[in-house]
Amino acid sequence: MARTGRIPRELTKRPFSLREAEAAGLTLTALRGRSWRRISRGLYCSAALREDPWSLLVGWQYFLPREVVFAGLTAAWLHGLDVDAIHPVEVIVPSDSGARTRAGLVVRHSDVTDAITVRGFRVTNVDRTLRDVCPRLPAVEALVLIDAAVHARLMTASELMTHRRLRALAQLAEAAESPMETRLRWLLLQAGLPRPEVQTDLRNAEGRFIGRADLYYPWVRLVIEYDGTNHRDRLTDDNRRQNLLLTAGFRLLRFTAADLKHRPDFLVAQVRRALARV
Repeated sequence: MARTGRIPRELTKRPFSLREAEAAGLTLTALRGRSWRRISRGLYCSAALREDPWSLLVGWQYFLPREVVFAGLTAAWLHGLDVDAIHPVEVIVPSDSGARTRAGLVVRHSDVTDAITVRGFRVTNVDRTLRDVCPRLPAVEALVLIDAAVHARLMTASELMTHRRLRALAQLAEAAESPMETRLRWLLLQAGLPRPEVQTDLRNAEGRFIGRADLYYPWVRLVIEYDGTNHRDRLTDDNRRQNLLLTAGFRLLRFTAADLKHRPDFLVAQVRRALARV
């Protein structure tokens, strides 16, 4: 029978290396049992541990050289941006490191001089992270990431303008509150429509604040809203807000994810007609 010893509690809470397993008395035979899951060569975790980016990155941090710097989308997630951080995990290690790419892990060899510490992890700074990630994404998804960074005040659009490969997108950057708002704005711009204002405060004739527009064309008082998955949960508040806007003389168009995905031409045509009604 395989010897298991007394398993340290921490090995059930995070991924661990084969060396740690052996030190705890777990053999390779034991690790092949149902109680454990192999993440990658030399890295394991409890089968009961759900796939959580945080615990997985902690495990890789224990496993990789001390000089490891998390990069790419992994770094973007650690900076607080809403991206997939772990499929795969991306890291940079020194040029002379023996660490190599393997299942679930992409390793680049380079000497990093612009790493910072975020939540206990060494990561590429925001500037380097966006320069690394954005050129490999479709333009609209790169703009989603840039907008999110601007909204989170990680950097400004003007700072991004210094990078030649990001300049065109940086010119469009806004502090959008959701990825779908950015995708909606991108659709309108790609259709040749004027650039709307983003997250504009709206007031009635008495100057009282009555709402904030996702997108806004002030010369025709046209408000464009993206209704996300939580719209149904706040339907009463949204209806009350809509009534206030219409009573104050604003015009309103509302769109959903289905409109963007399945009826983009119809969506654009509606906005175009509304803009033509001066």
